[in-house]
Amino acid sequence: MTTRSVSERLAGTPAVRDTIMSAAAAARSGDGYAMTHAWLFTGPPGSGRSTAALAFAAALMCENPDEIGCGRCAGCRDALAGTHTDLVRVVPEGVFITVDFVREEIVKTAARLPTVAPWRVVIIEDADRLNEQAADALLKTVEEPPEHTVVIMCAPSTDPEDFRPTLRSRCRHLHIPPPSAAEVERILREEEGASPDDARTYAAATFQHVGRARLMVHNDGVRTRRAMAVQLAELVFHGSQAFQAVGALLKAAENEAVEAHKAEDEAERAKLENALGVGAKGKGAAKALRSVSASVKQLEDEQKRRSTRRRRDMLDLVLVDLASVYRDALVVQTGAGLPLVNPDFEGLAREIAGRVPAVGLVECLEAISQCRERLGQSVTPAVAFNGMLGRIRLACNAS
Repeated sequence: MTTRSVSERLAGTPAVRDTIMSAAAAARSGDGYAMTHAWLFTGPPGSGRSTAALAFAAALMCENPDEIGCGRCAGCRDALAGTHTDLVRVVPEGVFITVDFVREEIVKTAARLPTVAPWRVVIIEDADRLNEQAADALLKTVEEPPEHTVVIMCAPSTDPEDFRPTLRSRCRHLHIPPPSAAEVERILREEEGASPDDARTYAAATFQHVGRARLMVHNDGVRTRRAMAVQLAELVFHGSQAFQAVGALLKAAENEAVEAHKAEDEAERAKLENALGVGAKGKGAAKALRSVSASVKQLEDEQKRRSTRRRRDMLDLVLVDLASVYRDALVVQTGAGLPLVNPDFEGLAREIAGRVPAVGLVECLEAISQCRERLGQSVTPAVAFNGMLGRIRLACNAS
């Protein structure tokens, strides 16, 4: 893997690069007025909000006196890897970021002085998950951050549904546009070792979502689950096979959501038990055991909440993959000349385009959208998916 500077890493988005490099230069020169301490990075999923935030951290923590964000020094390397001792990276896995977490893990950490770098950088990914109480608890830190602390929050947009207006008014906003297909293909080829054909396919199939595209390069399960979702559009024309395939698809999505974090969850529990002295004997052990049980139960509850979010996100990806087939069929049918999302399934898109009129394809997309809404209303996945399939079969006039 080649070593690239912050400027080179952000070359595909000149406006983002220039803003970040100018702010880092102001920070290095001691111009506190030009250097903002609270930032909001917005952009659609896969746009690289967290990547830009890490690049900003590297530019602030760079040890090279001659080049800001050189990418070669220890400060840059550690920041870009997310492992710098003065970098606090919050990656929420639960449905919400709670007020207790903000107070204990973010506010207190942000108040500490940096240890080796000029700045302590706090990156909050998916800051749209801050509930109202958590956002209020963070307000003072964002409004009056410590002198050597920079807070970067990442969210889909500045819409009140995505980010609290009270926080928005106190942050400098930077929009991160999605990377081009060519840029994602380059990343997959040069940094992940993908072949040109695979890089092209995975960049398109993930809507230029760099994180998902990287997973697709290296994870057989991700590729298999995506193929199962796409091929469901073919099985719609084969009676009961579609409903049978839903069961296998839901199981694959469940396994992907669970297995991806199984080792991490087990390690987290083992670390907690070790810290609490599980297995200790002697005087006071019984009392300590009761305290351990309560702490472990609290961790288990938190892991269940995370698991719920992971499953929901995974089912949403399945539906996005399925919807992309009907989108491709519409592109083919109308002769729009747009690139296909699934170039490796072009034959399937053409077959559907030849069998289903445009109004039917739109109805298929509506059925998928309704399924997503029902999953958000806690409808059982099997029920929601089977109802969706019934509507799609009617729209496709499948007997």
